[in-house]
Amino acid sequence: MTDRIRYEVIEGIARIGLARPEQRNGMDLAMLGQMRRIQATLRRHRRVRAVVLYGEGLSFCAGLDFKSVMGRRADLFRLAASLWLPWRNALQDWSLGWRQLPFPVVAAIQGHCFGAGLQLALGADIRVAAADAELSFMEARWGLIPDMGGLALVRELMAPDHALDLVLSGRIVGGEEALRLGLVTAVAAEPMQQALTWAEALSVGSPDAVAAGKRALLAGWHEPTAGMLARERRWQRRLLGSPNQRLAMRRGRQLADDFPPYRPRQMG
Repeated sequence: MTDRIRYEVIEGIARIGLARPEQRNGMDLAMLGQMRRIQATLRRHRRVRAVVLYGEGLSFCAGLDFKSVMGRRADLFRLAASLWLPWRNALQDWSLGWRQLPFPVVAAIQGHCFGAGLQLALGADIRVAAADAELSFMEARWGLIPDMGGLALVRELMAPDHALDLVLSGRIVGGEEALRLGLVTAVAAEPMQQALTWAEALSVGSPDAVAAGKRALLAGWHEPTAGMLARERRWQRRLLGSPNQRLAMRRGRQLADDFPPYRPRQMG
């Protein structure tokens, strides 16, 4: 366990927990640095098949820990200076770093999910929220916009008018409204348990096919149809005949033998 984040791998599922429950898992610069190092470790990890993000205690993440961040002026100055750089900065890695992993990432959301917390959740591929969870882009209340990858990610999930409503107002939505708006994937009474079940279900296929499906979909999401079709062909060429694809074929044949296709009984 690190100072700010709990990291463990159990049966191929990495569990990444924000571990500052007494501060409602508020993000400080130490947590940001540890999160980026964990992301780098997972990119090299050959046995992890899925990730579950969660927050310990009553909240997923209540946003930026302003008191802590403002107390580290030198680090704060460096982060502010990175806004002028022409590439992704450390704050944006907080959410977008999860999109670089070659396996699915599921977020389990309970309690407060504000600001940096919501942007972290948006970096996951799937989000499971409790019905009484509270989600908000809080930046508007401080005269700012989401700048940790939130604007880049929310456009994949919501219609522009709904996204504008949440980004410009900073209002809080519950789990059920978040589901209707497309901000979360599902609502569950036990988000963590549902997230683990989902991660396990997504991790049983060929790791090569899982990685290819995730990368092709996310990279080509906003491309014209011709571009996505080209991605399909390119990834399929890489998968066909590979060791994991042949293993998946053998497993598929065994599954077909164990569960033959349904054929309706003829009447008369």
